[in-house]
Amino acid sequence: MALIVQKFGGSSVKDRDRIFNVARIVANTHNAGNDVVVVVSAQGDTTDDLIAKAAEITHNPSAREMDMLLAAGEEISISLLAMALNELGCHATSLTGWQAGFRTDRAYTKARITRLETERISSELERNRVVVVAGFQGLNKLDDITTLGRGGSDTSAVAIAAALHADRCQIFTDVEGVYTADPRKVRNTRKLDEITFDEMLELASLGAQVLNNRSVELAKKYNVELEVLSSLNPIPGTVVKEVTKMEGMLIKGVAKDTDVAVITILNVPDEPGTSFKIFGLLAQKNINVDIILQSTGRDGKKDISFTCSEGEADLAMRVLKESAHFNDVSVDTTCAKVSIVGAGMQSHSGVASKMFEALSNNNINIKMISTSEIKISCIIDRNDADDHSHDADDVYDGMPSSSPRINCLTSSSGSSTTG
Repeated sequence: MALIVQKFGGSSVKDRDRIFNVARIVANTHNAGNDVVVVVSAQGDTTDDLIAKAAEITHNPSAREMDMLLAAGEEISISLLAMALNELGCHATSLTGWQAGFRTDRAYTKARITRLETERISSELERNRVVVVAGFQGLNKLDDITTLGRGGSDTSAVAIAAALHADRCQIFTDVEGVYTADPRKVRNTRKLDEITFDEMLELASLGAQVLNNRSVELAKKYNVELEVLSSLNPIPGTVVKEVTKMEGMLIKGVAKDTDVAVITILNVPDEPGTSFKIFGLLAQKNINVDIILQSTGRDGKKDISFTCSEGEADLAMRVLKESAHFNDVSVDTTCAKVSIVGAGMQSHSGVASKMFEALSNNNINIKMISTSEIKISCIIDRNDADDHSHDADDVYDGMPSSSPRINCLTSSSGSSTTG
């Protein structure tokens, strides 16, 4: 008998028919002799609808009250799914995040899990019940409800799998696995049988929405093998696990992220400690910075550009102007980030050249570039990123035959998530 954690996204439980479809998947897994813990997100567009309701009241809601509001979405899902399971004769108990033992820090709307007390889940499993847990939420030291941020249900599922030493953690979505690009937007994409934690983490961080990047970090840390598969089509999905091949180079996928803002600070003093002052202030406000570009100093001055999420751009600008007293600061919110990801890039020449050639052939200007051992990211104009007519097959010419050819450079792989 195995212990299996199954996570279902909002599209998988968006209405009655989908809920009963999920219930049958869970019941079949349980009836096969397995212990099952299910983690679910809010139904369909519930999270967006709740955000819209808050906007009807105020344009500046407190983060604490937003967490109180958004947590309601997952509570609806767990109760309905538990009812459906019981209707099918499979005894189930629904638990909120805090009933399931999730304890978090105090960062409302983007809390991090500090510990998971599994006694209640274990007790329900011992009673041969399926445990249905609300993802995306927990409780902080003040006994306030907190949420983990977009895609947080993935993180909840992996945390449970790690804490209970589950045999498997399955992430069910509306696509059949991890693809080289978004199959709903790009033709002739290829589903991957497996992908490493590092490659999946890069894709998730760069805009591919099939898995939350924090969940992949957690899975890598605790070596939780993940399987991404469809809740609608019962076929094998994509396994995310530790690296199995020591050498070789495969371009595993492309990703697009349009939630990007580029902030530029001109005429910064070219002296020790300036960068620390800038990015230390941003870190104090929990603003995540991605690509950083610094010009060569001249006449005692230099320019610094960096990227952050568009939603944090206004706060970053305000912090820099008020706290750091930088007046010559500008923001560009018309950008997007496109990336290619694959293990072994650093030891294979010509990868960057092929990517830049493909962009050049389509008359796309590159504003910023960032590289690592397994990815190359370019900041480009958002209009270019949204034009899916660009063919990037040239990027893969001359690469190993096992490297998948991808028709569109600027599409994210996977499906969207809510809680």
